Amino acid sequence: MKPFTTRVLRGAATGLLALAAIAVRSAAAADVEWPQDITTPKATITIYQPQPESFKGDTLTGRAAMSFLTTGKKDPIFGAFWFTAKVETDLDTRTGVIRSVTVTKVRWADATEAEQTEFSGVVQNAFPEKGIPISLDRLSASLATAEKEQKSLEGLKNDPPKIVFSETLAELLLYDGEPKTVPVENTGLERVANCAFAVVRQKSSGDYFLAGGGIWYTAKDPKGPWSSIAKPPDEVAKAVPPPEEKIQAPKRAPAIVVATEPTELVVTDGKPNWKPIGKGELLYVENTETPLLREVASGQVYILASGRWFRSASLDGSWTFVRPDQVPSSFKEIPPASDLSGVRVSVAGTDEAEDAMLDAQIPQTAAIKRSEAKLEVTYDGEPQFKKIEGTGVEYAVNTGAQVLRIGGKYYACDNAVWFVSSAAAGPWVVADSVPSDEIKQIPPSAPVYNVTNVTVYNSTPDVVYVGYTPGYMWSYPYYGVPVYGTGWYYPPYWGPVYPIYYPRPCTYGFHVGYNPWTGWNYGFSWSVGFISVGVSWGGHGGYYGHGYHGGGWYGPGGYRPPVNIINTGDINIGNKVNIGSGNKRTTNRTANNNLYRSGDNRGRITDRGTRDLSTQQLKSERAAAGKANNVFADKDGNVYRRNNDGSWDNRASNGGWTRDKGVSTARPDAGGAATRPAAKPQVQSPAQPKSQPWTAPSGLDRDYSARQRGSSRVSHAPSMSRGGGGGGFSRRR
Repeated sequence: MKPFTTRVLRGAATGLLALAAIAVRSAAAADVEWPQDITTPKATITIYQPQPESFKGDTLTGRAAMSFLTTGKKDPIFGAFWFTAKVETDLDTRTGVIRSVTVTKVRWADATEAEQTEFSGVVQNAFPEKGIPISLDRLSASLATAEKEQKSLEGLKNDPPKIVFSETLAELLLYDGEPKTVPVENTGLERVANCAFAVVRQKSSGDYFLAGGGIWYTAKDPKGPWSSIAKPPDEVAKAVPPPEEKIQAPKRAPAIVVATEPTELVVTDGKPNWKPIGKGELLYVENTETPLLREVASGQVYILASGRWFRSASLDGSWTFVRPDQVPSSFKEIPPASDLSGVRVSVAGTDEAEDAMLDAQIPQTAAIKRSEAKLEVTYDGEPQFKKIEGTGVEYAVNTGAQVLRIGGKYYACDNAVWFVSSAAAGPWVVADSVPSDEIKQIPPSAPVYNVTNVTVYNSTPDVVYVGYTPGYMWSYPYYGVPVYGTGWYYPPYWGPVYPIYYPRPCTYGFHVGYNPWTGWNYGFSWSVGFISVGVSWGGHGGYYGHGYHGGGWYGPGGYRPPVNIINTGDINIGNKVNIGSGNKRTTNRTANNNLYRSGDNRGRITDRGTRDLSTQQLKSERAAAGKANNVFADKDGNVYRRNNDGSWDNRASNGGWTRDKGVSTARPDAGGAATRPAAKPQVQSPAQPKSQPWTAPSGLDRDYSARQRGSSRVSHAPSMSRGGGGGGFSRRR
């Protein structure tokens, strides 16, 4: 082979702009197909879909196969290259950007060491400063073959909540312990502080009032019994802010079920209606929104709550936890297009569970502007700290913020951004680094455990690069599936002087479920518009509007929704995923999973991401017409081609392919994909043609399966932006 000219090399380098693209798919553009061709005056470069090798924090490393067809030549030359890069992501749009790409190695079968060095340098200089767009669906699927950083989380508490059944329409009124009232300033009213719903006491009458979805209730005791009324006293109606959304009252007023401990309410529309599913080994209750199954052979009943399975001999019996990898094998046979399709993500070994685990490896990232990132922390009196047993970390208890004291310094995590100060009250500045070793020691039993999932990656004089994984939003990998919450109960803080209340996150009581296309969502028992949540009463703080994450109540992830409107008649069993025309999944939910683009963070982040990418950057790229995306590079840089019958070809040094059965195939055309075998990472001499049967590396089949799954996820994804890895919440409608 003659040495490539620098001009040709620069043309080839342009083609490598496709490197970490792993499929461009933004809100305004369709997914880019693979492989990609880049045409230069002297050659056509074909880039095959990259194969990640490791993804840790925000750093992606991997390799890719490519071919180089010089103009006028019949056969292409094949090679492989390796890279490391930084990944910035936006889980709302399922897109990201590859930045700071470093080409670490390039291998060509017939190149000299000097040519390889030259090519590596040209490739490195070809990547745009603004980065390269990526599709998170392809990236996530391809991570199945990469080194995995996340393991099943230990230390979770899996004690079952109290499970209550109702055969009539009902809603759960959950208090965080015994109900306690605090004054509503400038009124003759008190409110129950430790509740997500608007519960008000009229001091003159002593009666309690509950604001529902277009319905009012009253009771003599906050724990009931509650009965519906036409309207409350005027002073009560005036004190409770109207809902942010118009609510249509249900035809029947739901009964109110009161709880003061972790509880899940299961409502059926009449007697449970059991119906066969799958191959007949399971029954499920079709007239409820709670996943409720019975194994026919054993008669055991299973219920799914917050991603956890609980089992009992009957609906009236005691419940015990069942690990997701130990549920009956028939659970894997639940049809993906059935009413219970949504529960497959909670069954270890299903494609849906595997996708969720892969999604969980991708962090949500952002670049935080130092000049715009501000923080104030308010305490109830002098700051009070509690030591976390077995660690050198203390956390503040008398504030709604998450403040740690470590080694005499103070670190506050606010909306997945770390701040640092020399004093508990500030002033606070964005942290360039945090004591990660100490923070990682925080166990799930501590109410600040979620901050262990927030990382500071890097910094410049102007910005700090940060990110969080789903654990910050209380979503954790557990034996092959995502589960919500740690299962631990975290007592709230009550002020000793003024009745101030700081809630902590909880695991149960809000009908939390996982949808493979929208992530975690919450509901309230059954299909009915109900309950005004997140009421702001004004006056002194301490209500649930001052909880974690800058304004959350003690519900899912500290998330503070506006008015919750559930379905108004249609039963949605177990976060059902509807299958629309063309087998494309559809959903009417709206995900909002990127904390960096909401609340106080809107002004903190730099205007970077997929939206600052110009299509001009990729103008020279085009799909390689007629070329299959079936070429792979192994870890040594050898290139292989997968055939339709499942066999593999290896690129031989004579320019042909050698099949794994020892049969030599025809020489490839320009669209063929291969590389000459390379046993060492540096220069090598041409190898002799293989004459003995050989076996393709086992990892190639895994790479192929992952690539196919990524393509399927892109083509079957709903048109809306969906949540990834359980990073956020959507409301059940």
